[in-house]
Amino acid sequence: MSLATNKSILISGYGSIGRKHANILSKIFKKKNITILTKQKIKSFTTIHKLKELIKIKPNYIVISNPTGDHINKLKFIEKNYRNKIILVEKPLFSKPNKFKVKKNKCYVGYCLRFNPIINFLKKKIKFKKIWSVNIFCGSYLPDWRKNISYKNSASAKKSLGGGVLLELSHELDYAQWLFGKIKIEHSKSKKISNLNIETDDFLNLVGRTDKVKSIQITLNYFTRKQTRQIYIDGKNFSLQADLIERKVVFFNKNKKKIYRFKNWQKNFELKQQHLAVLKNKLDYRLCTFEEGKQIVDLVSKIRFKSFNA
Repeated sequence: MSLATNKSILISGYGSIGRKHANILSKIFKKKNITILTKQKIKSFTTIHKLKELIKIKPNYIVISNPTGDHINKLKFIEKNYRNKIILVEKPLFSKPNKFKVKKNKCYVGYCLRFNPIINFLKKKIKFKKIWSVNIFCGSYLPDWRKNISYKNSASAKKSLGGGVLLELSHELDYAQWLFGKIKIEHSKSKKISNLNIETDDFLNLVGRTDKVKSIQITLNYFTRKQTRQIYIDGKNFSLQADLIERKVVFFNKNKKKIYRFKNWQKNFELKQQHLAVLKNKLDYRLCTFEEGKQIVDLVSKIRFKSFNA
């Protein structure tokens, strides 16, 4: 895909995900076209330190990768001062439900696992299948997430910054609804149960159903030492086991077993494909729209309510 190389790019926030966005976009555009809004001192990119300095830059494409709790402030400023800009907001969109709408600009939410080859394979494979149950598990060890900062001081550990598995691992909530339809909650438990030194939730167990699936269970945590991301789907005459870390799918069709291996994509492939899809400025079915991003925030709120009143 050919892109105009003179586009002006603004990345707001330069934490771990902001660095990834900067690295990816610097391979698509020239570094001189990329500006970072951050308090940090960065040698490799032009930087600004205050939100009001955005007006000088006139960016074509804006990536918001600040802590979740700050997304609303950035969006309100952009909506007030700009028109016809393309915006990508890192997931989740907000830390709690908000009636705010983006009307003057085009906004997407960064649920990039929709661009994962395995997730896309599943979407096609199950399209006409009768599904009885789905089990999704995503676990990793929070202290291993970031090498440049103690996990105790990260946004993941702070409620005010929008941390916690329910928000930060909401990729699973998004692709579950993208694949199987809107989740109706039957039971949920979202809380801190480990000895991690954080103030946020580190565990979620969600049980529900959708119009397509009779039973769906999603388990997330911050404390599994071996990073794991797996999906189990069972239905009429078939079973399917997908492993996003090992990059393979085992498909049982009646009495036949077939293994699909996905080895040919590089690190951050999903993020790059997401950027390219946004920059085409045509709605790609895999992109998470602003309204879909709000639906995940609403689902998170319902899960919290159900957990609190369980």
